[in-house]
Parts: sequence; structure tokens; C-alpha cells
Amino acid sequence: YVAAMTSELAYVRAAEMVGKIDVPRRAQYLRVIAAELQRVASHCLWLGTWCLDMGGALGGGATVFLYCIREREDVLDLFESLTGARLLYGFHQVGGTRYDIPAGWAQKCRATVDKIDGRISEFESMLESNAFFMARTQGVGTVSRELAQEVGISGPLIRGSGVNYDIRRAEPYSSYEDFDFKVPVETAGDCFARYRVRMIEFRESIKIVRQALDGLPEGPISSRPGVKSVGQVRIPKGEAYARVEGARGEVGCYLIADGSAKPYRMKWRGASFSNLAVLPHIIPGHKVADVVAIMGSVDPVFGEVDR
Repeated sequence: YVAAMTSELAYVRAAEMVGKIDVPRRAQYLRVIAAELQRVASHCLWLGTWCLDMGGALGGGATVFLYCIREREDVLDLFESLTGARLLYGFHQVGGTRYDIPAGWAQKCRATVDKIDGRISEFESMLESNAFFMARTQGVGTVSRELAQEVGISGPLIRGSGVNYDIRRAEPYSSYEDFDFKVPVETAGDCFARYRVRMIEFRESIKIVRQALDGLPEGPISSRPGVKSVGQVRIPKGEAYARVEGARGEVGCYLIADGSAKPYRMKWRGASFSNLAVLPHIIPGHKVADVVAIMGSVDPVFGEVDR
């Protein structure tokens, strides 16, 4: 629920794979813009709450928290003007998107990402010059490359342990192959490495958004007419597994359709649930206070874990 655009996209991609439904180029670019803005908003929430947990409201953590929430609100303002919602969007539909960008939205989006881009350096300067932050994150909660691959973590966790794997590059979807971006990789495997991966991802997501806005194709936003009820969407019999690169890692949807208006079966792979598997391997031997830093660097969303 803090990255709903990602979950929506995984589901509609699975349905489109089963039904062999094409998605217009404009809709694909709109999906990329929404996904990368969602990554920025999610990372803002992660950084702010992580610093608040480690530093405390009276220990400096509240400063970063307030700044990050301010930037996140700007992104949610964009989502609200695009979809009418700030948390659960209903932006995607099978065959494309439900909404096109309104007049003036692209200019507002550019101004927002430009502002956030400038703030990232401020966050880095504030944190990386803080001896307490560095002591709480460097050499803490180290995940080796071998362990990362063995337990099946994904996202910033596995890339922070030296594994160069990103679904947007490994199995491009929604025209991600059209965009020039770097997949950040760190090798230390500790909390600080995972922090660095996400800070670079901030900039790379902003770069992708700018490219998508500049190259946004003309044309329809969906290959299917809009629907007003679930019963209007019927997918032929079949099954597919669709996965996308979410802010926390791989989000996958395994969908079995029987030709009716509802899925016959649906199974989700959540990044948070899978990433928690590494904790029993890295927490033992640390101080109790370090658990806060380690858990925050994993960035779990327990609404997704406990489902």
C-alpha cells in the first residue's frame, strides 16, 4: 500500500500475458512514469522512517523524516492530480491505463522531480557527515553475495551485496529498454551499502521520468475500452507469471484464468516477505540497537508480509 502502482502493474501484466493483449506505446510510457515516481515516493518514506527509527525524534532523526515526507507529499500530489487518489490509485487497466496526463501535469512533474533531485545531495551531505549515522550503518547487517543469492532476496538488498540484477534490465517490460539508466550495485553488503543503492536509485528514477516525459508518444492510452465494473473484463483460459521491479524488489503475480470475469487462482510474490528470509542469518551477534538499523535497511512493509 506504500507502492500500489507496482502491484497494479504486476496484475494487469499477468492478465495481458494470458490474454495476449497489446498495450499502446503511450500507455507503456505512462506506466513507466508512474512506476518511477512511485519508487521515488517509496524511497522517501523509507529514508525518513529509517532515520527516525535510528536517530529518534530528539536525536536528529526527525529532521530527515520531515524533509523526506515533504518530498513524498509532492509526488503524491502528482498522483492525486493524475488519478484522484493518494494511496490506492486504480491507474492501470488491462490493455493500458485508465487515465492520461491532464493539461499542465508534465510541467508540474518536471518541476517536482527537479526539486527532489536537488534535495538528494542535501540528504547525503547531512547523513554521510554524521559520525553516528556512519557508525550505525557501516559494517552492520552484512549480507554476502553468496547468502543473497541463496535465500532469494531481491531489489536494493541483493544489489547492495554485489549482485547486478534488476528485472527492468533482465526482462524489460513497459518499454524499459527505451530508457538509459544505471542499475546501482554496491559490494559491501551492509546497511550503508543498501542505503547507497537506494540513494542512487533516486537519481536514476528521476532520470527515467525525464526521458519518458520528453519522449512520450502520441496515441491512445489503452487497447481496450474503459470498464466500469469487474464483470466487463474477461480473460480467456490460461496462466502466466508477471513480475516487475518494485521499490523493495521483485513483485510477482501468478494468474490462472478460466474464462470468467474473475481469476480462477492468483498467487502473489511480495518483495518484503521474501527479503525477510535473510534476517535470521545476519541479526545474530549484533546488539539489540543494531536490529533497528538492519530492519530499516531491509525496508519491509508488513501489510504485504502478513497477508
